[in-house]
Amino acid sequence: MASAEAHRFACRDREGCELKVRQAPAALAPGFICNFTQQTGKKELRMTEEYYPKIIGFCCRWCSYAGADLAGSMRLQYPPTIRIIMVPCTGRVDILHILTAFENGADAVFVSGCHEGDCHYLRGNIQALKRVVRVKKVLKQIGIEPERLEMFHISSGEGPKFANMAQEMTDRAVRLGPNPVRLEARAAWEAIQPQAEVAV
Repeated sequence: MASAEAHRFACRDREGCELKVRQAPAALAPGFICNFTQQTGKKELRMTEEYYPKIIGFCCRWCSYAGADLAGSMRLQYPPTIRIIMVPCTGRVDILHILTAFENGADAVFVSGCHEGDCHYLRGNIQALKRVVRVKKVLKQIGIEPERLEMFHISSGEGPKFANMAQEMTDRAVRLGPNPVRLEARAAWEAIQPQAEVAV
């Protein structure tokens, strides 16, 4: 059985969780939601052993990557579903890079750079935003939800904002399910989803 300490680390309701040790499954992973959340009536998303999102983040080395580092220094908790790729500037992130991430099975992708007007390379983040908007249209055309891709602007001093962004992208990936490119994982996920109620 999982220890109380392990459960407190894994549960996103750490401050209010009163779950007994005997109720905690041994396979808890960071980001799981315990029964306390269900008992309080909050509607939360749940990661399972069958589906644990894979999220790729392209982060500008000057701002967003430093923001991620600050989040770690501040010991802020966020799901370990994020895989960061540091780039000199988000303007270096090509459409092909984003599409390749999805092709290789990423459940969500985000590009995070400097705030508009603060780019170290003048207009790199603006170019990145235009590419993200364009890729969203491409994703919709090929049957992948555009919500799986997002652009964020996070400075080096915004560690809490980075942690919130990581949680937001994880929640999206959990809600949307596995990338449709991952056929077996998608089919398994759909098989365990509750059937939609038929309107009378």
